[in-house]
Amino acid sequence: MDISALLGKTIKAIHGSAGDDRMTFECDDGTVFAMYHDQDCCESVEIEDIVGDVADLIGSPILRAEEATSDARPADLPAPEWDDESQTWTFYKLATIKGYVDIRWHGSSNGYYSEEVTFEQVTS
Repeated sequence: MDISALLGKTIKAIHGSAGDDRMTFECDDGTVFAMYHDQDCCESVEIEDIVGDVADLIGSPILRAEEATSDARPADLPAPEWDDESQTWTFYKLATIKGYVDIRWHGSSNGYYSEEVTFEQVTS
């Protein structure tokens, strides 16, 4: 499912923060959405950082809901002592009239495992 499913929805609660491997969004119409990674074996995928205040996403309709991915390390992060063979950065850009939030996920592996983040509706 595409993150754009949140467009026009009003979020009443968000669960998850940097360092977690799951984030959920409870909407006022009863729908619940989740972003997460199905752990397999030899990969690591988690929320690396959240820029902005997630409280700005609560109580007002979502006006922007976009996803972008890259295999390039963001310029604001220092290079680690060692890099995995494969990395994926996934950015979820969400906004309401109150503010903007960028949720940055980082996935790394030896290149044989998925580093993708799943976004789906978990209840209707």
